[in-house]
Amino acid sequence: MATPLLLVATDLVAGSVLAFAVYFPRHHRKDLVTAFLGINVGVLAVAMTLSNAAVGIGLGMGLFGVLSIIRLRSSEIAQHEIAYYFAALAIGLLNGIPEETSALPVALTALVVVTLYVADHPRLYARHRSRSLRLDSAHTDEAALRAHLEVLLGGRVVNLSVKNVDLVNDTTLVEVRYVTHHAGAPVPAPGSAARPGVRA
Repeated sequence: MATPLLLVATDLVAGSVLAFAVYFPRHHRKDLVTAFLGINVGVLAVAMTLSNAAVGIGLGMGLFGVLSIIRLRSSEIAQHEIAYYFAALAIGLLNGIPEETSALPVALTALVVVTLYVADHPRLYARHRSRSLRLDSAHTDEAALRAHLEVLLGGRVVNLSVKNVDLVNDTTLVEVRYVTHHAGAPVPAPGSAARPGVRA
């Protein structure tokens, strides 16, 4: 049986593990650590208050949606960061809304954290990369562009999307997803000019 105090402790531990042990060591964005923890604890506090006031769960889910819209419109974040953000929201709601004592919120909270740990693990699809490159030549032949990128990146291109071809300035802006030949292969820095054919 889970008491309100245990649910608060579960939320704080889970939020801290998610932010400090899973997210930050992998992505190193301090600002989002602050956002995850602030949103998590804030949602927990508001959800517990609404629950104690006998307000319907619909209002709690409405809060979930409103907070999401505000945060996602305020700055651009990557898809994996959106997953962490929603996980922080979900953990706060899981431990803040229940009116009856139950082990289910604790189990579901653990499930959320474990899922993010596994889904965002560096060893999962370790050889897969995604880059946005501006090439110092205009490519209109996709097959030739694919071959050029495979030599440039040292891997097999699985998907590419040409965003812009500038025939005047002789440049090509392309987003490419590729698989490296070796799992430990370095990832080129964004806008790197170290390799021929790429410039900022």
